[in-house]
Amino acid sequence: MTRQDSRDLDTSRAHSARMYDYFLGGKDHFDVDREAALLAAKAHPGLPVTARENRAFMHRATRVLAQEHGIRQWLDIGTGIPTEPNLHQVAQSVAPDARIVYADNDPLVLKFAERLMRSTTQGQTAYIEADVTDPDALIDAVKGADVLDFDRPVALSLNALMHFVTDPHDPYAIVRGLLDVLPTGSALAMNHCTPDFDPVTWNNVAKAYTGAGTPVQFRSHSDVARFFDGLDLLAPGLVCCHRWRPATPPDGTEPTDADISLLAGVGIKH
Repeated sequence: MTRQDSRDLDTSRAHSARMYDYFLGGKDHFDVDREAALLAAKAHPGLPVTARENRAFMHRATRVLAQEHGIRQWLDIGTGIPTEPNLHQVAQSVAPDARIVYADNDPLVLKFAERLMRSTTQGQTAYIEADVTDPDALIDAVKGADVLDFDRPVALSLNALMHFVTDPHDPYAIVRGLLDVLPTGSALAMNHCTPDFDPVTWNNVAKAYTGAGTPVQFRSHSDVARFFDGLDLLAPGLVCCHRWRPATPPDGTEPTDADISLLAGVGIKH
């Protein structure tokens, strides 16, 4: 395990990872996170469903990359507080030799990082404390962990992360920079909230997050698609995440796109 020096926990404002933990029914959050999550859920009561669908997409995308594309390495940024099954458990259930590096900027995630370290004997995992808005430092820390081989394909996992990176940070340059260090055959698996299906509701959600000290920028389908420029999108393309290769055929009881409002896609670098 490698880590940067952990900062003191900042409980004066909400953090997206801890709000997400609340939406998933976890216990690893503070009052400020719960209060912010309740405000956001007041704007859109379906946010817990969105959180669960985000998690389910991560599971499916990981299996597809391992089973169909031979991926054996993952860099998961914006890991969040561990919730089983974690990405490495899904990947290693398909490929026991899979290697995973997790990265997050919330010191509370570091506190529970041992949950992310329970690798198979054939594989390996590591956790680093790093911020996606400083991608050069993040990649240096990943290389320092000596877990991933950057001469072999790596899946870059950016789930429910980039809508927390607003335009002043140049999110497209960040993603391009991360992909540039990965070899041919690598992948980008990501999802991103969108206001396309219900602009009024998601504008109110954005206000709730930003007002709680966690700025967000939800993006349109065309803007999210820009993250995949130069990659070969796997079928069915960039779609609402519960429609990305669902585990069971739709039966008419699944949530609507407006309920979820989370676009998801997987692209391969060639």
